[in-house]
Amino acid sequence: MNPLLVAYGSLGLAIACEVTGSSLLQKTEQFSKPLPTVAMALCFAASLFFLSQALKVIPLGVAYAIWGGLGIVLTAIISVVVFRFALDAWALVGIALIVSGVIVMNTLSHSVSH
Repeated sequence: MNPLLVAYGSLGLAIACEVTGSSLLQKTEQFSKPLPTVAMALCFAASLFFLSQALKVIPLGVAYAIWGGLGIVLTAIISVVVFRFALDAWALVGIALIVSGVIVMNTLSHSVSH
């Protein structure tokens, strides 16, 4: 199997686990609920494991930017859809700037090897 495909698959799993862990963090109620707390910790551990697998092929700067950027966007979407939190215009601008930065870094920067 293509190593780059496996690496980006691992990165996708890392993002999914991180977003799930972040969403469960809300459900732990400041770590007072044991089941969501354990599930959250396992998700974060799995996220770091899959991110480390992706780093075998994808450079750290690229992988972390994608992991962080998509994690922020997906977590924000879940916070609105599932938890009914409102995002104001400035929050949306900030998220757009983060996404723009990830896109610029991955498409235009020569300091990050692809």
